[in-house]
Amino acid sequence: MGLFERYLTVWVGLGILAGVGLGLLAPGAFQAIAGLEVAHVNLVVAVFIWVMIYPMMIQIDWSAVKDVGQKPRGLLLTLVVNWLIKPFTMAALGVLFFQYLFAPWVDARSASEYIAGMILLGVAPCTAMVFVWSQLVKGDANYTLVQVSVNDLIMVVAFAPIAAFLLGVTNVTVPWETLVLSTVLYVVLPLAAGMATRHMLQRRSGQSVADFVAWLKPWSIVGLIATVVLLFGFQAGTIVAQPLVIGLIAVPLIVQSYGIFAISLVAARWLRLPHNVAGPACLIGTSNFFELAVAVAISLFGLNSGAALATVVGVLVEVPVMLSLVALVNRTRHWFEG
Repeated sequence: MGLFERYLTVWVGLGILAGVGLGLLAPGAFQAIAGLEVAHVNLVVAVFIWVMIYPMMIQIDWSAVKDVGQKPRGLLLTLVVNWLIKPFTMAALGVLFFQYLFAPWVDARSASEYIAGMILLGVAPCTAMVFVWSQLVKGDANYTLVQVSVNDLIMVVAFAPIAAFLLGVTNVTVPWETLVLSTVLYVVLPLAAGMATRHMLQRRSGQSVADFVAWLKPWSIVGLIATVVLLFGFQAGTIVAQPLVIGLIAVPLIVQSYGIFAISLVAARWLRLPHNVAGPACLIGTSNFFELAVAVAISLFGLNSGAALATVVGVLVEVPVMLSLVALVNRTRHWFEG
């Protein structure tokens, strides 16, 4: 991991502090930025989201999808966890914590928005950081690529209906047009741009893709931190007034991460997967495509919403949690050897 990825939690933490401070010092500036939107999509944040997503999409090699049949069990585990288990356990935990356990400390409207943000995280499986986690557990890089590629193909068609269904279950009104538009804007179009760029670079040389992505990677983190600064700037007043809200949101997100990982790890051993497939499969099922979740939360519920705040808390929680899970995967290597 490079400097940016290794200390991502530190950068996010600094971005949170900067956002809160700037939001308190210059609330008018953040209100002006919030007004720059078209069809409920903030133009400034949209630019930052694209800066985040574009380098990640270039790394997807769609030609690898043809190799899926070689090791179907690992792919099956990832898809079942991502699309049949994870979204629904996230929704259930959100309801459990915010409508029951945390009900004395959270008003009903905020609770619904926090649940919505959690659901958007649960329906957005990770796209790019998976490659980092796979490398740290000595995973099969080619197979990881197949898993991510197939997952992205399914996300294009499954994200909107699953999110809408779960958000409807939790009594949040969902504008279908905005949700579909967000999926197209933050998944389909970046994928198309990434594929076109990758094709162009591969015509030059085999190393061009890696070199270009390495050059763009710091900008991806810059886009993430800039988005965090904006979101926490918009939420500055709420955070100061309710300092415990970040911790309350983090609790069910952490429970979800470790719970899904445990399910995946036990299933991987039951399926007798080799460790270099089992490790990445468990981590793919646990991590989130938080960039997409943040973008859709902003589009659906607004920059100042509890849903947007919940997805940003997901960014803060994910990296340290995933690094701890990487350590667990490496310590359980003997479960799969032989």
